[in-house]
Parts: sequence; structure tokens; C-alpha cells
Amino acid sequence: MASEASDYFQPEGGLVLTHLLIVRDVDRSREFYRRVLGATVVRERQPAILRFHNSYIVINDEGGPTDDKPGVQAKAPPDPNTLSSAMNVRVTDVRAVYEQWRSRGGEFLTEPKDHGVEIRCYLRDPDGYLIELGQGTGILAEMGRAASA
Repeated sequence: MASEASDYFQPEGGLVLTHLLIVRDVDRSREFYRRVLGATVVRERQPAILRFHNSYIVINDEGGPTDDKPGVQAKAPPDPNTLSSAMNVRVTDVRAVYEQWRSRGGEFLTEPKDHGVEIRCYLRDPDGYLIELGQGTGILAEMGRAASA
């Protein structure tokens, strides 16, 4: 089921950004990102690595300190209603992806909401991490106007 990901291990431009999620059940979370979001499994576990379009999601178990992060506990979010981190996914057609992910079992907090400069909605993964699904409809133009003011 795993596939090649040569750019993960040796990025062509010298760097690749990934998003690490500490979870309670690696298999459950890996299957959620594979099934609902359509990510490709590169490595099954320890840690699980999934390619998601032009980025990667790394999924690992909770655990105690390691030699390279002494004193640090790895824990999944204790309260899914407190936001400390969210994965932001930008697409060209938020409503189409919303429908696709819903059909695969994704449970969204609301339908896509139009906020003028972007349309967005959120869903949770099995551990409560928020995933923002959005479509820009003018946010960069607004940022450009603010920078030139």
C-alpha cells in the first residue's frame, strides 16, 4: 500500500514542509486521511507518512521524551474545542471538494461559508484536529491593497 516519495526524503529544492500530527490511533488516523482526503500512504507507521498533493502529513503515536526533545511529551489534543493548530487546505472549488469529502465520510462543522475574500468550512479528523478547507476569492488582492497603503 505504501508508495515512493523521493522528494520527501531528498527534496529537490532542499526543503519540504510537512505537518506532524500526534494521534491516539495511527491506523485510524492514517485511514481517515487516506479515505476522506484522498492522501497517498507512503509509509504505514512509525511514523505513518502520507503524501497530500504537494505536501506531506506525518502521523505518529503519543509518547514520552526522546533524546532529541528531552522533557517534551507528544500528546493528541485533549480538547477538540480549543484550537491551537489547524491544517489549511486551499482548493479552486471548495464546494466540490466539500461534497467529495462528505461522500467519503468527512463530517464538517458547517457547509462552506462565504466571507467575502474567501469561502471556507472546517472538518475534524478522528483526534479532533481541525482541517480548514477554503477557496480564496480575493484575499490576496486585499492583502496587496493593505501592503501598498
